[in-house]
Amino acid sequence: MFFAKVIGTVWATRKDEHLLNFKIQMIQPLNAKREPAGDPFAAVDTVGAGPGETVLYISSREATIPLPVEMAPVDASIVGIVDRIDLAT
Repeated sequence: MFFAKVIGTVWATRKDEHLLNFKIQMIQPLNAKREPAGDPFAAVDTVGAGPGETVLYISSREATIPLPVEMAPVDASIVGIVDRIDLAT
C-alpha cells in the first residue's frame, strides 16, 4: 500500500460496466512526510474519498481485489482514508 492525496475527480460519460458504481479520482502519490513522490494518476475510489484527503492505494494486479469482479480494467484502487500519520523521530 502507498500514500496519496486526492487532487481531483475524473468525470466520464462512458466507462467499463464493472466500474459504473465507482468514482475515479486523480491522486498524487506521497511519501510518509506527505510530500509529492511521482506523477499524479487516476485510481478507482472504493472507499468514498474526497478532494484533499490523504488515502492509501494499491496498484497492479492487487488493484482489482476490492472490486466485486475478478477482472476489471484497473491499475490502482483507493482502499483507505488516512486520519493521521505519526512519525517516530
